[in-house]
Amino acid sequence: MHVLQLFEQIAHIPHCSGETGELGDFIQSFGQKHGYRVERDPAGNILCYRSRRELCLQAHYDMVCVGKAPLIELIQKDGWLEAKDSSLGADNGIGVAIMLALMEEKSEAEFLFTNDEEIGLVGAKNLQLELKASRMLNLDSEEFGKIYVGCAGGVDIVAYAPCSKGPSSKPYFYTIKAKNFPGGHSGVDIDKDIPNAIKAFAHFAKGAKIAWLKAGERRNSIPVHLEGVIGVEGELESNEWFEVMRSDPQPVVDKDVWRIVCSFADGVRGWQKEFGIPSRSANLAKIAVDENLVIECSLRANSDKELDRCECEYKTFFESFGMDVEVKDRYWAWKPVVTPFAKEVARVYERYSKPQFTAIHAGLECAIFAKKYPSMQIASIGPTIQNPHSVHERVKLADIEPIYAIAKELIG
Repeated sequence: MHVLQLFEQIAHIPHCSGETGELGDFIQSFGQKHGYRVERDPAGNILCYRSRRELCLQAHYDMVCVGKAPLIELIQKDGWLEAKDSSLGADNGIGVAIMLALMEEKSEAEFLFTNDEEIGLVGAKNLQLELKASRMLNLDSEEFGKIYVGCAGGVDIVAYAPCSKGPSSKPYFYTIKAKNFPGGHSGVDIDKDIPNAIKAFAHFAKGAKIAWLKAGERRNSIPVHLEGVIGVEGELESNEWFEVMRSDPQPVVDKDVWRIVCSFADGVRGWQKEFGIPSRSANLAKIAVDENLVIECSLRANSDKELDRCECEYKTFFESFGMDVEVKDRYWAWKPVVTPFAKEVARVYERYSKPQFTAIHAGLECAIFAKKYPSMQIASIGPTIQNPHSVHERVKLADIEPIYAIAKELIG
């Protein structure tokens, strides 16, 4: 399968979010080599086209790097493609590979490769390339058999407070380190009961005073890692989630970090029954405690009104603990609408599977394009990708060829 060969090539070019220059250069050269006009804007977005521009295919070319990534060792196992001890980058490298395969065939469409989607839809928000297409097929969804016609909006909250340190009356001190937390995507996996390392810590070490603590990887991932030194009232023993080792007493911060973490409402906050997905959610993503306390969380909602509500609630929550709050990287929701183009996608899809229209509780760049181009009809499809943004990420091999075939037929 040529799409898979192109993905393997992509996987060996480093392209972690924020460090995508090498893959961007590869895409630009690839387009020029195959006779496309190539435009690139300051945000790193790349647009390739020939003459006909009725349909735009779109994917982002950055990836979330977890584990050993960007050093990716591909493994095929039981009909799935995964990576050894790292994230795979199928999100959204498979979409990129499908577009490159179609460009090799000189397909007539707009091919838009956006940059740094995983760190706040940066490329799409700052797009300076002019699209002519009236329809867009986004290739960044992760469930075969689904046609996405809506997505959540999101906003990040970062709370700060200075800390001072002093002696603690806690009789037991431990070095603590998390283990075995599976991680996952803070949107599509938020309803899967995946344990959050930071929240689990609050229940494991009740009433802990913090000498120092560092946890989490990125705002859009359910946290896996946590380590630090804490003081507690009673003895702790290692379990399947945490390793502990006795430590000498150390000065602890004056902020009641444990109380903040314990009372943070993490996970699904509301449900959208029509599509069977969360309507609102919060992910306690990162925490750092030393001379300063810094807490980062990501909020999602399926409408802009609900997102405003979430932002107000969590901003007020942190301020009630005397913390300063900064709101970052807000992006819009994409209101679910089954357009004529979505119905056309469904007709083609039926040759391979019986599709279902749905929405996703995660950010798609579709929301940005829907806002920038109100008359554009947009739909999103993709192969089944499990556990994105984690070392357990994998893509179902049998789904790749049908998605490629659907995209090819829609181009015509």
